[in-house]
Amino acid sequence: MKHTPAIESTPLSLTSQTPDNRGRLGLMVLAYLAISAVCLYTLAQSGDLSMGRQPWDNLIKTFGEFSYPSFLDVWFGPTDLQYRAVDGRVLRTDNAQAREIEFLAGLARGAWTTFQIATLGTMLAALLGLPLGLVAAKNLNAPKPLALLARAILDTSRAVHTLIFGLILVGIVGLGPTAGILAIALHSMGTYGKFYAESIETLDMGAVDSVRATGATPSQVFFNAVLPAVLPQFISSHLYIWEFNIRDSTILGLIGAGGLGLLISEATSLFQWDRLATILLVVVVLVTAFDAASRRIRQHLL
Repeated sequence: MKHTPAIESTPLSLTSQTPDNRGRLGLMVLAYLAISAVCLYTLAQSGDLSMGRQPWDNLIKTFGEFSYPSFLDVWFGPTDLQYRAVDGRVLRTDNAQAREIEFLAGLARGAWTTFQIATLGTMLAALLGLPLGLVAAKNLNAPKPLALLARAILDTSRAVHTLIFGLILVGIVGLGPTAGILAIALHSMGTYGKFYAESIETLDMGAVDSVRATGATPSQVFFNAVLPAVLPQFISSHLYIWEFNIRDSTILGLIGAGGLGLLISEATSLFQWDRLATILLVVVVLVTAFDAASRRIRQHLL
């Protein structure tokens, strides 16, 4: 469902395909359009495509609240914000600037927790997925029962969403980042294993067989023939999945794993769109910064 790194490949030209291949491609496109049409028709028939009442008014109101992120109160917020009762009595007076500074401090802690969850969960997933990917790779000729078991584990891991893993793990290990780390790891493990196996299956087996012919052990074959050839793809996949998991971990707070998700849950439940805008800006900055860093790493290492 997710995690698709940009692994370099040679694009297929439509003009270079045979008539049979173009015919199959046309049938696949028609089938896809037919499925989409059926989905659209059935949703429309059941009334589930409704836009609700006054969608444009709601859109304008929400956009107006999003257009003033709450962090601007640090400079422009009133220092004597008064909350009054219906009869005009002043219930309390608040300093919006001090309140927003306190919120931003909590937001920074939440962003750091989210980064910790994504980083440790990604590292654990990479370690768990490697042996499964090696066993699942068809050209390494692992025993068939083990290969089938590895592929079944990887398929199951990818099929179960991170949030579902999180809900299960919160019940096992309790609230907190540990559940988030394990949820990220168990889902991403399937993606890592799949990419590992596919990268290994593109190898030129001549070099691998040459190392095997010298009497090398399986570990020596891996480190001397397999790993050097697939390492660039491994690094590219790892950086992409790590970046994706930073985004994914932001919602794990919705189920009690901590981080930015908890703040998002609080803001949406209280309809605090100005604070939600600030949180989303932090998410965008976090992902953008990591993307820029990962690009530099790929340029230097790959």
